[in-house]
Amino acid sequence: MVFPACMPFPSHRFTSRGPGEFLRPQSCCPMDPKLGRKVSSLLAFLLLDGGMFSPYSPPTGLLEKVFQYIDLHQDEFVQTLKEWVAVESDSVQPVPRLRRQLLRMMVLAAARLRHLGARVDLVEAGSQQLPDGQTLPIPPIILAELGDDPKKPTVCFYGHLDVQPARREDGWLTDPYTLTEVDGKLYGRGTTDNKGPVLAWINAVSTFRALDEDLPVNIKLVIEGMEEAGSLALEELVQKEKTGFFSSVDYIVISDNLWISRRKPALTYGTRGNSYFTVEVKCRDQDFHSGTFGGILNEPMADLVALLGSLVDASGRILIPGIYDHVAPVTEEEKRMYEAIELDLEEYQNSSQVKKFLFDTKEDLLMHLWRYPSLSIHGIEGAFDEPGAKTVIPGRVIGKFSIRLVPHMNVSVVEEQVKQHLEYIFSKRNSSNQMTVSMTLGLHPWSANIRDNQYLAAKRAIKTVFGTEPDMIRDGSTIPIARTLQASIQKSVMMLPLGAADDGEHSQNEKINRWNYIEGSKLFAAFFFEMAKLH
Repeated sequence: MVFPACMPFPSHRFTSRGPGEFLRPQSCCPMDPKLGRKVSSLLAFLLLDGGMFSPYSPPTGLLEKVFQYIDLHQDEFVQTLKEWVAVESDSVQPVPRLRRQLLRMMVLAAARLRHLGARVDLVEAGSQQLPDGQTLPIPPIILAELGDDPKKPTVCFYGHLDVQPARREDGWLTDPYTLTEVDGKLYGRGTTDNKGPVLAWINAVSTFRALDEDLPVNIKLVIEGMEEAGSLALEELVQKEKTGFFSSVDYIVISDNLWISRRKPALTYGTRGNSYFTVEVKCRDQDFHSGTFGGILNEPMADLVALLGSLVDASGRILIPGIYDHVAPVTEEEKRMYEAIELDLEEYQNSSQVKKFLFDTKEDLLMHLWRYPSLSIHGIEGAFDEPGAKTVIPGRVIGKFSIRLVPHMNVSVVEEQVKQHLEYIFSKRNSSNQMTVSMTLGLHPWSANIRDNQYLAAKRAIKTVFGTEPDMIRDGSTIPIARTLQASIQKSVMMLPLGAADDGEHSQNEKINRWNYIEGSKLFAAFFFEMAKLH
């Protein structure tokens, strides 16, 4: 390629990181770490794509300044993440000490937003009544906004600052509440779920403020502290604020999930729902001695094992009659999207530490993970599960299982199908025990229109920052707030993840790569520009 004399030679070169990886710009000035990912403002470079060259347009003008600022101040952004990770904002364990930490976390975030000039409300969320009669406060929910220009689109970001429990003795290599960087990986509880992505959004906003530049869009944020415990009080607040805080919102962005790859960005357009069931089999409240009663009664555990064994076969297919009747058929467009996703099955299997998956092709595996229902058996309450040999017959046992739902499955229909099936299986055993089936949780699946403006804007922003088209993916888990916001506010909801597939959310040694965190901050800034262009 020949460059005109008036055009400086680009300050980036493109290198491939390995087979199957996209080309990524790298600095020609590796000796300067702060400028190591500085983006050229003058070049429309070329990317190799299947033997043909296609144009790549790096950011120009103000966006380049934004990117440079983020690069130069990345250590400050990492330091802020370190301060946030240090707050043990565990919402799962219902103890007063941790609720005080949650309040501290919300106050810290609110102060950060106010420092940027945002109007911030810490909305009281009431209290949580525990089964033992204890009452604990629910941390306040942050509603914040920057800008109200009617000519600009208003983008609302949802995030949460509570985390799953974490202890060093559970297998962490470092203190989970002390951010530790090793080989570019930032380890700590909440780094990827969800403190890192929340801060990346705030980093993008703060960069415009630091440069004394106007934001391309109006910004709103709703940030909670009870997501890991079921988002207590959030849905009620959303309903209450439909005609208030949310009335001017045009688009909603959630960044609370991961890429399918360790290297390639993704956009998420759907999640599965979840119906959680318990099935109790009871003979009496007390356990039995197997030497005294074994062989003369219907044992609850035997009944329960038979019931659980009737739910799913060895191939993973759910055996409940009618369960697949309302599953949306796969379209040709969907098939093409699955084919385009970059996934190394062998690497995925090895990183998962699984000997063999049920499916041999990328397409089959992903469809059964994302767009077909699945049934998982989680455990049995009341059974002897400790080391040693205890010759006991449990008098009462409770099995726990869940079904991940997909469009167009209905929670109420699934509940009835499950109950009818288990009642039929139990009746065939002629047991004298009592069986009770309960659905304790019923959450619908969520899906989005990938032709919405914000999906187009996000694709363009990803191309600008990462130099590649994103994988278009679903998520096999359930993120209830997506459907809640979409159904209540009737606005487009998009999931724009930042974390890599190996970040280990909810697990020991959770991390976010420095690269994902910093480039994610740039991604949100680029997204603001693209939304402004399309609105």
